[in-house]
Amino acid sequence: MEATGETKTVLVSGGSGFLGGWCVVELLRQGYAVRTTVRDLARESEVRSAVATQIDAGERLTVLAADLLADDGWAEAVTGCDHVLHVASPFPPVQPKDPDELIVPAREGTLRVLRAALDAGVGRIVVTSSVAAITGSGKAVSGRPLDERDWSDPENMEMTPYARSKTIAELAAWELARERGATEKLTTVNPGAIIGPLLGAGHSYSLQAIERLLGGMPGVPRIGFSFVDVRDVADLEIKAMTAPEAGGERFVAVEEFMWMSEVATVLRERLGDDAAKVPTRAVPNLLVRAMALFDPSVRSILGQLGKRTTISSEKARTQLGWSPRPHDETIAECAQSLLAQQA
Repeated sequence: MEATGETKTVLVSGGSGFLGGWCVVELLRQGYAVRTTVRDLARESEVRSAVATQIDAGERLTVLAADLLADDGWAEAVTGCDHVLHVASPFPPVQPKDPDELIVPAREGTLRVLRAALDAGVGRIVVTSSVAAITGSGKAVSGRPLDERDWSDPENMEMTPYARSKTIAELAAWELARERGATEKLTTVNPGAIIGPLLGAGHSYSLQAIERLLGGMPGVPRIGFSFVDVRDVADLEIKAMTAPEAGGERFVAVEEFMWMSEVATVLRERLGDDAAKVPTRAVPNLLVRAMALFDPSVRSILGQLGKRTTISSEKARTQLGWSPRPHDETIAECAQSLLAQQA
């Protein structure tokens, strides 16, 4: 544990988000003082209530107002911080028609936070990217899983605006770090589809796969995701923040790829009667494509139909000693948390 003796201070951008909230909790558990940003201080009580479900923050949590699209507040937020976890990034339920609605805040927000942190002399900045910045090159990689060596092509228009936004933002972060001679101060974490237990009332779009199965969608499409537990991503962010050898590196955070049909099986086995609505029949790809004509949220997954993408997190496991939870445990806890919220 790094935070011994004099308490170290870490800024987490986007503390009202699913991953941001868990990063705050894990940092507090490890003895850090934490600052977190929200766009509107009206959400401060929401953040504190969510964190309080896991730990008593006492005087160690400070909530500040700062927006990714404006300079105000960031210099104050990073001043005196030892480290920064930049987690905040837009992730909409429906992909916008204009990709810049996502690309601009993702890129400009990342650069804004990174510049402020470098100007303030912060020790390590961990930027949360995505496996979307790895899997969309448009070219096949033969003989091995995809990993940190691979990059998505930001000009690949077959990628969703979200995937392009994460790629462009991460590329911009590394370019700025090189320009400033500060590559060793930057680390990126590239998570897969983040699921797990909720902290508060709000939750991430990434949970929709579990939510739709529990709600009794008509059938299971032939799509899959490389899932990872939100608590394990928070754990990797902190490992990446503290390990000297993590500077200047990317780290994939995934447990393993699962087809939605496999997730449905886990839900039925682990939840029993609570999974009564989980569908058992498969939906043909043709029907999914027809549904996408009327449902924009379905449209964004068309590129994944029938496609198994294998991504390796061996680097995080080997170099940083990262050990994610088993997928069935995460899926069950995520589902139980969603059901509890609906009760």
